[in-house]
Amino acid sequence: MQVCEIFYSLQGESGYSGQPCVFVRLTGCNIRCQFCDTTYAYDTGTSMAISDVINQVQQFGISLVEITGGEPLLQSETVELALQLADLKYTVLVETNGTLPINVLKAPIIRIMDIKCPCSNESDKMDWQNLEYLRSGDEIKFVVQDRNDFDYVQSIIRKYPQLKQYPVHLSPVHHVLPPEQLAAWILESKQPVRLHLQLHKLLNLK
Repeated sequence: MQVCEIFYSLQGESGYSGQPCVFVRLTGCNIRCQFCDTTYAYDTGTSMAISDVINQVQQFGISLVEITGGEPLLQSETVELALQLADLKYTVLVETNGTLPINVLKAPIIRIMDIKCPCSNESDKMDWQNLEYLRSGDEIKFVVQDRNDFDYVQSIIRKYPQLKQYPVHLSPVHHVLPPEQLAAWILESKQPVRLHLQLHKLLNLK
């Protein structure tokens, strides 16, 4: 598989935020969000066997692992990597952009799925069938740039009320939308969503 990087940091973008985590960032992405902060993962990477990836993960001695990208589900080996890590008793998170079927990732793997807002210029690429595949433990994330995006989030929650069964995180585009503004909109809406700040960016971590 093509691996962009493997590194150790604090988890910064889910309900696991703040916990030490090993990240396996895979190469390649099938969309081009205008605010993407990992464009270097589009085509930079090293070919590695699954066993070599797992060996590197084990060296950190941390039980929480996130497979991310790019878009990790572009690589067929991602499913096997996640399953092998889970068999080794790791808590495995897979962060996906929501454009590819997530049902290939079986329990106990935790899916953190983006729903792209209009500001990404990629909201039309979503695979809405994925909402039927969500299960207990999965999480949803929206990245919000402006009021139009926030209103879009509200429309999606109204259209798909089953989302309220899962943690729904709203993150402001870093250095674009003030977190205080997003907080005010959430309070005004009274929706059961969570303001989520990218902890690793606030702390200047990777």
